[in-house]
Amino acid sequence: MSQVSIKPLTRVGYFEGMSFLLLLGIAMPLKYQMGIVEPVKYLGMAHGVLFMLYVYMLMSTAAKIKLPLWAMPSGVLASLLPFGPFVFDKLLRRSLNS
Repeated sequence: MSQVSIKPLTRVGYFEGMSFLLLLGIAMPLKYQMGIVEPVKYLGMAHGVLFMLYVYMLMSTAAKIKLPLWAMPSGVLASLLPFGPFVFDKLLRRSLNS
């Protein structure tokens, strides 16, 4: 039951994490090694919107279902780290299933 409730959070977390990896792995090297700034502009904007949506979805999910106490601060911290949302999702699923 909990997995159905966290599915929207998982989806947004996936897109937020991917946008961060694309920003760091593709857009930033293009900007600083080749002088192409457009990918940073557009990916950065998309990542910012997805980050805000992720934090909103995290708060919304915490209000709908009883998340562990560590989930809110860990989710926000995870969104600041590369691969963080993917690790957080796995830990949250494991915690809710046990």
